Parts: sequence; structure tokens; C-alpha cells
Amino acid sequence: MSETPKFTVIDRRKMKAEEEQENPQPAAPAAEAPPPPPPEPGNGPAAGPRLVVSQPEAATDQPAQPELPPAPTAQESTEQKTAYDASAQRLEDLVRAQNPAVGPQPAVSFEHLVQQFYVSAMIQMGAGAQEGQRPRIDILGARQTIDLLGVLAEKTRGNLSDAEDRMLQTVLFETRMAFMELTSMITLQSIQPPAPPPPGKH
Repeated sequence: MSETPKFTVIDRRKMKAEEEQENPQPAAPAAEAPPPPPPEPGNGPAAGPRLVVSQPEAATDQPAQPELPPAPTAQESTEQKTAYDASAQRLEDLVRAQNPAVGPQPAVSFEHLVQQFYVSAMIQMGAGAQEGQRPRIDILGARQTIDLLGVLAEKTRGNLSDAEDRMLQTVLFETRMAFMELTSMITLQSIQPPAPPPPGKH
């Protein structure tokens, strides 16, 4: 006959009290009125946690502007310019070592900048196309390049030599004239009906 199993009664309330003393838990808030029932579908936004960020009222009326980094100090600009010149000189030495016939490159001037805009505008208006090929025209790009020339003339007014100002005004005049002639041709082609096909041979 097997022996009767022995049972030990453990007071778990005492163990729980000891655990709470070792790891105190924050007291539960006092019972309040039950929360309101969730809104029915279609009667408003669904209930749930929301992130509320306080913003000034003026910021909501205007589009957010990108925050620009602080401008470099005079010392930082000087150090960067020195490092840039040294890097450019190393590149020029490398090119001349591989091509001894190539002489030193001339320093970039205001004339180079204006010529770059002029060449870009004329190419965008179809200049430079090879003979027999249809020129590729970017009329909107040409307009933007010419407008950049206008901005350059406006921002440098009073700071240019007579020769620089005369060159800039001449380039502006020529590119604007070419633009007007090209847009006139485009307008006429869009208005005129297509030419009828030639009559067939009888």
C-alpha cells in the first residue's frame, strides 16, 4: 500500500508582499469614471494615442524654410581656399606630366564666365549642330540661361570695368535676339497648317 502523499500549504500572499518590498511598483491610480465609448465609424477620428507638437501659429501659415548652416568664418574660408589652390595645382602638375606640350592653364576670369553662359545659351538654341543633322533645341533651358545672364548683369552693376560691362551687355543683346527669332519661328510653325501632300502623278 502506497504512502499517503504529503501536501505543504504555502502562503503566497506573504511571498508576494516580500516581492513588492524588494521591487516596489507604482501605485495604480484611483478608479475614476469609465472612459467614454469609442466613437462609431464615420462620426469622427478614431480614438488612440496622438503626438501633439506645439508650433507657433505663424509657422503654420507660411511654408517651412530650409534651415541654412552657419556661414564659414573668415579663417575657415582662407584655409579652404589655400587647400583648394594646392589641390588644383597638383591636378595641373599631373596633367602637364602626362602631356608635356600642354602649357599652364590661364586663370579663370569674368570673361570666361560670360562666355560659358553665351555658349550654353546658343547650344540650347540649336547652334553647333553638325551639317545634315537636325538641331536639338532646348528653348526653356535657353531662356533660363539668358535669364541667368540678366541676373549676373543686375548683381554686378557698378562693379565691372567698361570692357567687362560692354561684353556682358553685348552677349545679353545677342542671346535675347536669337531667342526672339527662334520663338517667332516656333510660333509660326505651330499656327500654320501643315502643307498639303504633293499631287500624285497621272
